[in-house]
Amino acid sequence: MSTKRLFQSEDHDHDHCVADALATAARICEERGERLTPLRRQVLELVWASHRPARAYDLLDRLQEHRSSAAPPTVYRVLDFLLEQGLVHRIESLNAFVGCGTPGDHHGGQFLICRSCEKIAELDAENITDAVQQVAARNGFQVERQTVEAFGLCPECVGDL
Repeated sequence: MSTKRLFQSEDHDHDHCVADALATAARICEERGERLTPLRRQVLELVWASHRPARAYDLLDRLQEHRSSAAPPTVYRVLDFLLEQGLVHRIESLNAFVGCGTPGDHHGGQFLICRSCEKIAELDAENITDAVQQVAARNGFQVERQTVEAFGLCPECVGDL
């Protein structure tokens, strides 16, 4: 898979990107009998506002612009729901969240993270997931969840060097 496809350029149709993510989330929740409430939808939309990680307190600040009564537990409960539904991923090293590019598909979390601009690209490399599972199994370890985070420079930031 080419990195040109992984990292979105600044001129891609981001409104379409967000609209697709929200429509997919609504469909997935409906299929599972879950509710994508207006608050959950709004937080998901805030997560998808860019292809950069969103920290919970930044989401809270932006949410409070429209819902002054929003508090940290509110945001964390919504993020937990979105994680459980596979609609977002937690970027462990940054303690932040990004929208899942392939929600509804069971997959490992593998991310390329630009250390300069913080753009994130989600990978879905089965060979990485399988390799971790195999080594873990050989050592008697049962993997419950895996996240692989690789830091470096995205194509745009490499071009700026």
